[in-house]
Amino acid sequence: MTGIHTRLSMAVGALLVVGATAACSGGSTTPPAVATPPPAASAAPSSAAAPATGAEPAPVTKVPAPAEPAQTGNPQRCTTAELAGSLGGGDAGAGSTFRALLLTNKGTRTCELRGYPGVSYVAGDDGHQVGPAAAMDGPRGGEVFIKPGQAVAAQLRLVNVLNYDQAACKPVPVRGLRVYPPGDTASLYIPMEGTGCSATPPGDQLSVQTVKPA
Repeated sequence: MTGIHTRLSMAVGALLVVGATAACSGGSTTPPAVATPPPAASAAPSSAAAPATGAEPAPVTKVPAPAEPAQTGNPQRCTTAELAGSLGGGDAGAGSTFRALLLTNKGTRTCELRGYPGVSYVAGDDGHQVGPAAAMDGPRGGEVFIKPGQAVAAQLRLVNVLNYDQAACKPVPVRGLRVYPPGDTASLYIPMEGTGCSATPPGDQLSVQTVKPA
């Protein structure tokens, strides 16, 4: 009996060794499965995405164009370039001569003037001013509308400066008048021979009234 038990034990041990060897070989062993990563999460829709089918688009606010300035119907002021200056007939009296200073509209539109022209004597080839400019005489009038070809008149008083003290006046020959239409800084030249005070006389050598219809 002892021999039988000994052979059985040896047989069982041989079988265990064969099983262990088979278990250690990689010939029939299936590799472990690799875990598949979960799908990436979908990106959130951006604010610029198109609206869903059937959704109303946001209303577009239209900014109205600026309105054209209303036309007042009043003509604009006459510029020096649109005017021609001249002297009309006059009268003499009390040591002065009175002449009509005319400003004629030589342009193509109706324009307006209001107030006093600026007037002074000029002399020499350079047209330098002689003595003080004309003083404003009387109240300022309203707007005067001038159609093309028409004129306005401002009464001009020219004092006989030889009646002033010559030491105070210092009379010199003059060649004409420099005239600034009301509201303008460009001037006109009107030829006129005469005598003016190169110094400041005791009175006004020139005075001018507001423009009026001629």
